[in-house]
Amino acid sequence: MKPTCPGNPLDRYASRREFLHVGLVGGLGLTLPQFLRQQARGDQKFYETREGVAKGIIHIFLPGGLAHQESFDPKPYAPAEYRGPFGAIDTKIPGIQFGEKLKELATLADKMTVIRSMSHGEAAHERGTHNMFTGYRPSPALEYPSYGSVISHEMGPKNNLPPYVCVPSVPNEFAGSGYLSSAFGPFALGSDPAQGNFQVRDLNLPGGCDEFRFNRRRSLLETVDAHFRGLEKSDVIDAMDAFYQHAYKLISSEKAREAFNLKAEPDALKEEYGRNDAGQRMLLARRLIEAGTRFVSLTVGGWDHHDNIKGNIENQLPKVDKAIAALIRDLERRGMLESTLVMVTTEFGRTPKINQTGGRDHWPNVFSVMMAGGGFKQGYVHGSSDALGGGVDTDGITVEDLSTTIYNQIGITADKELMAPGGRPIEIVADGHVLEALLAKKA
Repeated sequence: MKPTCPGNPLDRYASRREFLHVGLVGGLGLTLPQFLRQQARGDQKFYETREGVAKGIIHIFLPGGLAHQESFDPKPYAPAEYRGPFGAIDTKIPGIQFGEKLKELATLADKMTVIRSMSHGEAAHERGTHNMFTGYRPSPALEYPSYGSVISHEMGPKNNLPPYVCVPSVPNEFAGSGYLSSAFGPFALGSDPAQGNFQVRDLNLPGGCDEFRFNRRRSLLETVDAHFRGLEKSDVIDAMDAFYQHAYKLISSEKAREAFNLKAEPDALKEEYGRNDAGQRMLLARRLIEAGTRFVSLTVGGWDHHDNIKGNIENQLPKVDKAIAALIRDLERRGMLESTLVMVTTEFGRTPKINQTGGRDHWPNVFSVMMAGGGFKQGYVHGSSDALGGGVDTDGITVEDLSTTIYNQIGITADKELMAPGGRPIEIVADGHVLEALLAKKA
């Protein structure tokens, strides 16, 4: 009888190494190339962490460089060529205005901290992105780990869920594990939750493979393992053994699979977020954090608006505004906002003056980011840019200080040293300070 579970790796008998090359996990459709090595090394120990205010972080990154003038830091009294094509609207914070395309977030300004005085001095896309994903300026000598990978390394998985997930895919080369093991890299979905047929790869049994055959295959694997373990003693084989075990945990965990199931959300909530890439990615991010994922990184749109900033902002910003606002409201309704940090960042700002093609160019001298929940103050604007939006005027903030503060909120001490290749100790963030001015006072 032909087996109903396709690709049985035991059909090919050879050495243990050949067996691993064929790959039982591959036969089950379980590639999970980075996440499932999370527990692979039996000697891996996570660093001790203290209890943080934030239990999870959602990092919403707007690649390309969102113009601060058209979003969180409008300049309504500047000359037209600096002010840009849009007006400003009042927010829930007295005397504070946002750009007119942030209508939803303006009504929730009393739930967030807006920083108008970020600066890092890096005008190239790659370097600006590196800063905002790692807390470090790029170096030719060392590849630094991203926030998500550090959190994965320090805190490990919870509820059989990946500790670090990228939605829908790994957004850039700096979102990875850097000098840490690839075991701490992100788990990427492989498809966009905005798609009607969205399904996370590798989390379901292949067609025709029922639970009985799944469990039988697991028993077969254990038998093979026992045989070859006596023939070959190797850290690599022990690691792969743990890799398999974690693979089975994830694919057999109904709770883990359910975290990715957007079909479980009511239609009304999907509409509130928006049935588009921004809305459905953020809705999935909330499900993952609620289920136990520690860090979700997602990207939306492209914000490198050298030309026609008016049309580009009109096409993209309203749906992002709606989705972020829905996320904040949803978290608050569920009692999760205080324990979930939502951070909205971008590569850098845009030039103070509109250029000849109706756009703005790269400008790292000053830009804006937003934080909500996770122990940050509510209804607070920190720092300011100058009258034309060209530089920091008051209370400038560095990437190092912001990164240190983010780690602080999830319970990681940022000056802790990790080991880079060659046994070189490297601080998680160098020369950063916790920005107490941004944080709500403890009761």
